[in-house]
Amino acid sequence: MSLPTHTPVWRVKNSPQDSVVLDFSDDATFALTEEPVPHVEDGDMLVETLYISNDPAQRGWIQKDVLPERLYTAPVHKGDVMATHSIARVLALKDNTSHGFKVNDLVYCLTAGWRRYAVVKTDLSSCLPVMVPENVSPTAALGLFGVPGFTAYYGLRDILKLKEGESLIVSAAAGAVGNVVVQYAKKVIKAKKVIGIAGSDEKCQWIKELGADVALNYKSDTFPQDLIDATSDFVDAYFDNVGGFVLDQVIPRIKQHGRIAACGAISGYNKDVGKPTMGTTWIEVVTNRLSIKGFIIVDFMFPKDGSNRMATEAFPDITGALQRGDITLERAEDIVEAPFVDIPKVWGRLFTGANTGKLVTKLAFSA
Repeated sequence: MSLPTHTPVWRVKNSPQDSVVLDFSDDATFALTEEPVPHVEDGDMLVETLYISNDPAQRGWIQKDVLPERLYTAPVHKGDVMATHSIARVLALKDNTSHGFKVNDLVYCLTAGWRRYAVVKTDLSSCLPVMVPENVSPTAALGLFGVPGFTAYYGLRDILKLKEGESLIVSAAAGAVGNVVVQYAKKVIKAKKVIGIAGSDEKCQWIKELGADVALNYKSDTFPQDLIDATSDFVDAYFDNVGGFVLDQVIPRIKQHGRIAACGAISGYNKDVGKPTMGTTWIEVVTNRLSIKGFIIVDFMFPKDGSNRMATEAFPDITGALQRGDITLERAEDIVEAPFVDIPKVWGRLFTGANTGKLVTKLAFSA
């Protein structure tokens, strides 16, 4: 098979200040280009993107005038290739190192971005082996055995330090992180009560099937009272993925000296960016001596001490939970097959609540 000489690429056209524009207008956030594929040099490999991870955090990477020192990763500026994590197949390589990649291997790419074909370095800062248990789809490396699953694991274990018999609320409970939080908290840690918050009755039904004791639709007119009714004894901890209105409602339902893991704030990622959307119950943090800790999973993926906690802790623990049936992948992956031209539109589903579980784009290839 002859190797590709050109590739379609999505680049940032206009860095967004507020909501992203996912069309081909002059105001569009992204622009589709056709570009030559670079030569493969020593220490490089040519990869073909198969699956693309869609993550809310990507919205923050492209924010207009964002200060690099306030991000945990390099911002994606106007003119840059849109960044993402992906699963790709190795087409060719020139590698004299010991990383062991070979043609036709599947690799977890950190630097290929929104490209169909990319030339990436063979070092572990660019690509990793796809690590999933036997008989598990490689797409799980983008979800349960990737950033979302490990985020749920360390958010519960290290940040909240949730214990058996305690109670928990988790927002965006039907999302890539939230559904793992529900399952792991209830079935592995043995939390006494898990309350999941989601954005539709269908999602609420699903998270109850996953193990949540209570599931609440935050879009319901009765949500504030429903939350009060569900937390008559208050809760020990809150795993926050959304911020904003929901966080305001949850704070007064946490016990004195309770804990909050600040994992995400998707309610403010793509609308009214930078505008205050909460704070009416902030005094409760003071009066009830609540502890709030933000965290980023890269701190656990690439710890400063050089340890590999993912391989020694998270991966075997989550694998065991999956094998025991404490965690399921059924309906936890929302895999959307789409042509390359629709990559931004699929990503945009994150901000409309259209996805359930981990949203993955499977690139459709022409015959």
